[in-house]
Amino acid sequence: MGYARTTTVCTIGASSVTVTVEASVFKSSSKGADTVRMSGLPDSVVNQAQTRVRSAMANSALRFPDKSISVNFAPASVPTTGSAADLALAVTIMCADDLLPVERLADTVLLAELGLDGGLRPVPGTLPALLEARRSGLRTAIVAPENAAEASIVEGLTILAPPDLATLVAWVFGQTPLDPVPRPPRPEPPRLPDLSDVRGQPLARRALEIAAAGGHHMLMVGPPGAGKTMLAERLPSIMPPLSDAEAVEVTSLHSLRGRFTGGSAALIHHAPFEAPHHSITMQALVGGGTGAIGPGSLALAHRGVLFIDEAPEWPRSVLDSLRQPLECGEVRIRRANTAISYPAKVTLVLAANPCACAPNKPVDCTCPPLKRRGYLTRISRPLLDRIDLRVNLPPVPPSAILTDLTEAEPSESVAKRVQRAREAAAARWAEAGETWGLNSEVPGPALRSARWRLPAPVRKYVDELLMKERITARGYDRVLKLAWTIADLREHASPTADDVAEASELRLGYSVR
Repeated sequence: MGYARTTTVCTIGASSVTVTVEASVFKSSSKGADTVRMSGLPDSVVNQAQTRVRSAMANSALRFPDKSISVNFAPASVPTTGSAADLALAVTIMCADDLLPVERLADTVLLAELGLDGGLRPVPGTLPALLEARRSGLRTAIVAPENAAEASIVEGLTILAPPDLATLVAWVFGQTPLDPVPRPPRPEPPRLPDLSDVRGQPLARRALEIAAAGGHHMLMVGPPGAGKTMLAERLPSIMPPLSDAEAVEVTSLHSLRGRFTGGSAALIHHAPFEAPHHSITMQALVGGGTGAIGPGSLALAHRGVLFIDEAPEWPRSVLDSLRQPLECGEVRIRRANTAISYPAKVTLVLAANPCACAPNKPVDCTCPPLKRRGYLTRISRPLLDRIDLRVNLPPVPPSAILTDLTEAEPSESVAKRVQRAREAAAARWAEAGETWGLNSEVPGPALRSARWRLPAPVRKYVDELLMKERITARGYDRVLKLAWTIADLREHASPTADDVAEASELRLGYSVR
C-alpha cells in the first residue's frame, strides 16, 4: 500500500483555506478495483476530477494506477469546491503509487485545473489562494501559465507555470528545467476620467466631493445629458489611492471573479468603479448563484464606487437587496450548509431621470401628472433613507458647451482636499480610541453622545426637520455625519450651524433656509 500527500488551497467566499490532499493506493481483492473513493466535503466538480485526471494522465503518457485509490481532503470539515485541486489530486495519486518522488514537492502548493489533454488550465481566486499558501509557510507554487502573472504578485513565493502535466512530471525528475516566473514591475497608475471634463453643475461637483471625503451615498436626478454618468465615473479620481493592504483585499475579490486570467495582473491601487446594467440579476449584483458562489458587482466595488444608472428602471427587489449590505459593509450569503461573506464597503451613486419620458426641459414632459410623481417612487423609501446626498441637476446650458471657458477644477486639486478631510476624520476618531475611518461609518448614537453632541444652536436646522418629521431618525444621524464631513473639508474643528444647514439641504435635495 502506498501513501502520499500534497497541498492545495480551497477558496470559500472571500477567505481561503490550505487543504491537504491525501491518497492511499492499494491492491484490492474485491471486484471494486480501479476505483477512486473520495472523502471530506468535495463538491460535484471535485468528484468529477477523477475523470479529468484519468484522461490527462493517459494523454500525457502516464499510467493511472489499476488499483483501489482512497482520497481525502483535509480538514474533512472544510468544503472543497471547484477545479483548483485537480493538479494536486493527480500528483498525489502518482506519488502514492511511487511514480513520482513526493520529496521534490515539499513546501509546494499545487493550484490548477487539468484539461483532458493534460494541459494546465487557469482557476479563479489564484491571488487570495497563494496569499493563504504563503501564510501557511509554503515556498513554491505551481500554477497554470494563464495564472502566472497574477501569481507573481505574491511576494515570497517561487512561481512555476508548466504548460502541462507531462512537463511538470519531467521537472520533478529533474529532466526539464522550469524558470521561475519573474515578479513584474509595478505599473504606472491608470489614468482615470478627470473632473475637469465636466462643465457646469457646481452643486453636483460639491456633493461629489463630500461623498468622496466621507464615503456618503448619493442620488442624482436630472434630464439626459445633464452629466450624471460623467460625474459618477469621475468619483474614483478624487478618492484617495488604496493602501497596500486595501489593494490586496480589493484585488483578491477581482481575482475570485477571474478577471486576471490570461493577461497582465497588478494590484489595484485605485478605487474600483462598477456600473452594472439594470437587467442584472440579484445574484449577479450581490453575489451567489447556483453551484460555485462568487462575488457580485457589490463586492467588486469594495472600497470604490457602485454606480446604479436609471435606478427607477431597476426591479425594486434587486435594488432593495442593497439595503442590508450598505448598513453593515459586507454581503452575507447563506445556503443550506454554507455561510459566505464578502466585504462590500462601497460608495453608492444612484442616477435617475425626473420622469419616464425624460425631457430636456420640464415643460416638454408628456407624462401624466400621476405617472410623473410616481416615477421616482419606484426606488423604495427604505433604500432612499440610506442615501445621504440628493442632488437635482439642471440641463447644461449651451453657453457651458459653446463658450470658451476656463477649464473646470481638475480632479487632482479636489483629491487633495478630500485626502486632507479623510486624514482629519481618521485622526479625530483614532484619538478617541475608535476604529472608524470615514464619517459615514460612525454610528449615530456616538454622534448624539455627550462627547460629540453638537450644541443646540448649531443643530437648529436638523432638529427642526426631525420635529416636523421631514426626516427620519436615520436621516437625522446621517445629516450629522454629513455635517462632520463638510466641517472636515472646511477644516473646522467641529461642525458649525452653516455646516449643518448645508448638510440638511443636501440630505433633502432642496433649500431649508
